[in-house]
Order: sequence, then structure tokens, then C-alpha cells
Amino acid sequence: MGDWHAPQGPFDIPDVRGVIPRRLKPWLFIFFVLIVQFSGGLYLAAASDMVGTTALMQEDILMAGYASLVGLAVNFAVMFRIKFRFSARTQLIVCGIVLIVANVVCAHTDSVPLLVATCFVAGWFRMQATFACNSTIQLWLTPVRDMAIFFCYVYIIVDSVIQLSGIATIYTAFHAEWEYMHWIMIGLLGLMILMVVVLLKPVRAPLFIPLLGIDWIGAGLWSIFMLAFTFICVYGNFYDWWDAVEIQGATALGLVCLGINLWRASFLHHPYISLMAMRNRNVIRATLVYVVFFTLMATEHVFEHTYAASILGFDETNLIDLNWYVFAGIVVGCGFTYCTFALRKWTYKTMTAIGFALAAVYLAYFYFLIDYGVEKEMLFIPLFARGAASVIISIVFLTSIVQSGLPFTVFPQALTINGFTGAVMGATLGPALIGELLRHTIAKNVSLLSARIVDFNPGVDPMSLGSVFGEIGRHALVVSMKEIYGWLLIVALVALTLILIGYGPVRPWAIFPKWSTIRRSIKHLVRTSA
Repeated sequence: MGDWHAPQGPFDIPDVRGVIPRRLKPWLFIFFVLIVQFSGGLYLAAASDMVGTTALMQEDILMAGYASLVGLAVNFAVMFRIKFRFSARTQLIVCGIVLIVANVVCAHTDSVPLLVATCFVAGWFRMQATFACNSTIQLWLTPVRDMAIFFCYVYIIVDSVIQLSGIATIYTAFHAEWEYMHWIMIGLLGLMILMVVVLLKPVRAPLFIPLLGIDWIGAGLWSIFMLAFTFICVYGNFYDWWDAVEIQGATALGLVCLGINLWRASFLHHPYISLMAMRNRNVIRATLVYVVFFTLMATEHVFEHTYAASILGFDETNLIDLNWYVFAGIVVGCGFTYCTFALRKWTYKTMTAIGFALAAVYLAYFYFLIDYGVEKEMLFIPLFARGAASVIISIVFLTSIVQSGLPFTVFPQALTINGFTGAVMGATLGPALIGELLRHTIAKNVSLLSARIVDFNPGVDPMSLGSVFGEIGRHALVVSMKEIYGWLLIVALVALTLILIGYGPVRPWAIFPKWSTIRRSIKHLVRTSA
């Protein structure tokens, strides 16, 4: 991606006024990043409270929450263009205002289309604000622009905030109402905007690059395709999949948008996502790994909450306390990846094997542990392993995208693909598949257990029969979970074996180009597309 960069003296941020000491300037932007990352348009941890106080279904809230991930993924392809068009001050003020409006809307509306559209826009601007801050302090984090180091920082911020946001949301709803989380974030966003206005100067990029040559039609079509994919995964079970006209319509719409995008990419000079990015070997490899890995991890969304609430009897505060275990895994996983992958340059094969080994530990632990009398502390090891495994795989394969050899003007398009496959598909496809498998497995086990009860107790009282079948349902749920954990464990071990016997000497050498090189590349893109 570029040449090795020599140190350039003490780091400074010219955007920040001199009243802030130079050493504190980067921490100001980290503070902004934390506020922006906390301020999603919707807080999925409060889904059960929202279902109880609004006319929304669980699927509606999930769809809106995942729409935020779609907006985030779509932004990757143009975030560099926006950076070189507007100052960091302007970006943060506008993004802060948009996120405030999104929080107000999400706290009051019962309209699903409005909620989904608002969360999509909020995700787009949240990503842009995050990039505006992170790109400003990149040289402070890694003066040589080593992206393996930079992504360790990115994921310890992003993934940690996901866990901490859930904890904050549940405790806010427990002590007050779920809407208060929105008002707290509105206050913090207002504070951020005030600090930006007072402390930041409107420093424009050295080279002004207008927003010309961007395929906005392609951006819209890709957004519709990703939203249709998300709709199918979220509402599939509710509508009974392709027996329903809603799922058929979403499938047709998604396929049409995908087909038009592929057709346009075959002749447009600068499509939103080019065929070069789609056909890149590292992009394809990362997509395949994400599909397998996040399907293995999908039990997080399908099993863990149901098991802890229905079988172990945890209330919401005990449930959300489990996030601390995942948070610990994320912090240790990022630290481990920094020391081994970023600094010592361990190979992609080694890091991928470690990630899948931790996934196998997570699945094996639940397979052998799952029962009726599990204490909360006993869940530390599997949840810790899941948190560590997820950040290791994410950091490693995002770094591989940087090392893909794509021209810089195409590289952001690969990031959009990575965002879709890693974030959107990771959150929706795996849970849809595992959820459907669980439904069929429970039905099978309930049928087998019920048949034995009826055969051996023909004269049982109907009242006691109801309680018996309730207990059968609980037992069938535990047996079905154990059965699926076992199958997923086998898949994880097979994947781990294939990784271990594969040939993988490649190490993370990817170095980010200088910002001046990036500006010249984008300026050339604008000139050729004008």
C-alpha cells in the first residue's frame, strides 16, 4: 500500500486550538469517538423494553438496528472523498446534529419505515464522524501507518463500546425508562458539538477535492440490496420464509438491485463498487471466512439470551452483566493481536487458527456445560473466548483487505464489501440459519419426547399433562441447543484443521500510503471522471 514512512517529529493536530496542550489533543478526538460510537440511533439492548411500550415487534427493532450497520458499510466507499471535501470541524458538527435528530426520532416514532431510514442515516453519519476522528490521530497511533496496529485500536474502541452501550442501556432502563438513554446521548452529542465549535478550527485539507464522480445511483442500489438481504434474514422466520409474498418481494428487489449493480460495474468508469474489488482474492477469502466464522458465533444471538433467561432464570440486569465477560475477551484479544500480529508480525494463518481455536473452545464449553444449574460465573470462559475470537478474526482480515494490492481508489470499495460481509451478514445471516435450525430441532425433540409420554401414560390427567408438556418444551430446548452446539463444534474443528494444514507464510506488511499520495489519487479520479 505504500513505502515505509520515516518519523516526522512531535505529533500535532492543527485543527485543535492552542489552548489544548499538544499531548492532550489526540485524547480529545478519542473522547469524540467514544461519544459517537455510543450514540447509535437505536439501542438493541433495550429491544424488550421497546416491544413492551410501543407497537413495534422484536423483528422491527432488529431491522432498524441492523439498518444502521448497512449505513455504516455503505459509507466506507466515500469516506475518504468526504474527508478531503470538508474539514474535521464541519464533519463532526454535521454528524453530531444528524445523530441528535436520529436519537429524537428513534425515541418517539412507532413507524417502522421511518425508524429503519433514520437508523440507516445515523449509521452512515456515525461512520463518517468516527473516520474523521480516527484518521486525524492515525499518525499519533502509528507514525509509520501500520494498519495492523491501527485496526487493533479501532476494534478495541468499536467492539468494546458495543458491550458497554448494552450495559449502559439496560441499567438506564432499569433505573428509569429506556428513552432516557436517548436523552443522555443527546446531551453528550450536544456537549461534543459545543466542544468542537469552541476548540476546533475549520482547517481545510491542503487540496480541496469536490464531490464529483461519485456513483450515487450505485450507492442507492447497493443500500437497497443490503437492506433487502437484512429484511430476509430478520423477518424470514416471522413470515415463514419464501411462502410469504413479503420475503418473495424482498428477494426479487434485492436480486434486481444486485444485477443492475453488476451490470453497471461492467461498463462504468468509476462504479460505487467495482468488479476489481469484488474479484480480489483477499476480499473473497475474507468473505468466506466471515460466513463460516460468524455462523459459528451466531449462537450468541440465538441461544445465549434464551438459555440464560428461560433456562437459568436470569433477569435483564444479570443478562447484561454477561457483557463484561465479552468485554474482557475483546480487550485481551485486541492486546494479544497487537503484541503478536501487529508487532511481531505473526502470519495470517497462525492468527486465523487461533481465532477458530477460540471459537471451538466457546462451542465446546457450551456443549459440555449447558444444563439447568449453571452459575453466572461459569459462563466467563466461553464468553471471554467468543469476544477474543471475534476481534482477532476481524482485525486480521480487515488488515488483509489493506494488503490486497488494490489501487487506493478501489480500496475503499473493498472496505464496503468487508463491512457488509463482516458486520451486516455477520449479524443477520448466521442467526437466521441457526434460528431456523433450532426451530426444526426443537420440533423434532418435542415430538420424540411427547410421543413417549403419551405412549406410557395414556390415562394422565389433562391438567398435569399441560405442566408435563411445559417441562418437555424446556428439556427439548436444552437438548436441541446441545445438539446444535455439537454440530457447530464439529464444523469449527474441521475449519481449524483445514487452516492448520494450509500453506500460509504471508505476514501483515501492509503500510498505509501518505495522505498526500491519497489526495493525488483522489484528485486524479475526479479529473478522469469529470
